[in-house]
Amino acid sequence: MNNLILLLADIGVKVTRHARNDYSFKADELNLDFLSSDEFVRKCAALRGSVLLIGPLLGRFGQAMVAQPGGDKIGRRRLDTHFWGFRMLGASFEKLPNRNVYQLRADQLQGRYMLLDEASVTGTANIIMAAVLAKGTTTIYNAACEPYIQQLCRLLNRMGARIGGIGSNLLTIEGVETLHGATHQVLPDMIEVGSFIGMAAMVGQGIRIKNVSVENLGLIPDTFKRLGITINIEGDDLFIPHHEHYQVEAFIDGSIMTLADAPWPGLTPDLLSVLIVVATQARGSVLFHQKMFESRLFFVDKIIDMGAQIILCDPHRAVVIGHDHKLQLRAGRMTSPDIRAGIALLIAALSANGTSQIDNIAQIDRGYEDIEARLNALGANIKRV
Repeated sequence: MNNLILLLADIGVKVTRHARNDYSFKADELNLDFLSSDEFVRKCAALRGSVLLIGPLLGRFGQAMVAQPGGDKIGRRRLDTHFWGFRMLGASFEKLPNRNVYQLRADQLQGRYMLLDEASVTGTANIIMAAVLAKGTTTIYNAACEPYIQQLCRLLNRMGARIGGIGSNLLTIEGVETLHGATHQVLPDMIEVGSFIGMAAMVGQGIRIKNVSVENLGLIPDTFKRLGITINIEGDDLFIPHHEHYQVEAFIDGSIMTLADAPWPGLTPDLLSVLIVVATQARGSVLFHQKMFESRLFFVDKIIDMGAQIILCDPHRAVVIGHDHKLQLRAGRMTSPDIRAGIALLIAALSANGTSQIDNIAQIDRGYEDIEARLNALGANIKRV
């Protein structure tokens, strides 16, 4: 997030920091020449979130530049849905020779009906941000409907956009000529909430997670409950007590529990790594089916090296045979390949016997602010080297 804010400042957005997590942004004088510079392309290539600049720039100025963005090493993360949506709105794009960047242009975006080939969160967000300034009505079917998308739509409506169908996979956007300023409070990070549920289940005497926006957590609490985790909802807080044991549920016919990711309101794939680690100390077995990214389960080799009983069936499926706390994980040296695997490895290390070292922690920092200070305040012993 900090790198994205810096990138916004680079293109001319006036950024004011009022407090640690309180910013205002004013984009009345942007430097469009910077968008075609090598420095801009280099910074975009290092930051996955930079793709979300394309829609607003295309909608407002009729031009945008995009490089293949960086981010997690979890398999292919194509941008076809973004480009297809922009083209449906009337934009054209070309790959610039010798630069590995794409230039998008549009004289006037025109709203129309579109059926997305995948419910891409960032793809939906990008198309929405372009379509709010398009002429006419845009209808997006098979749109992503995660809480992230819902809060984006509500913010845009407060800025003067006209978006209907919020919370569903069918959005109707009536284009407007301009947007104005608004105030918005960002939702709690549901992935961070889920990560702390997993930590509390594995180690410690129980924790309270405050102000989680329970109504926006979807299946996350129920999924942990399927692993036998007790979660008490108290107002807008979650309390996870100490667990000496937790029993994996079975299906009604007695067959092995299977947990699989799916587009919202299904289970978010971002928590499968944490759920796998939590399952290593459960009583019972569970099959995890990761459908969306072909490399995301490869981190389980590191958990196996720590003593976990996991069968990696293929790049998408893993069977975890729980230890029921009878066998403690061993400490080790690990490298974080992505944000979610990184926090899962950290949870495993907290529960392990001995001292572990995790390299490439910049991946963890991308998704978890001041993680070691917050966990040390709960009694952990983590040192950043």
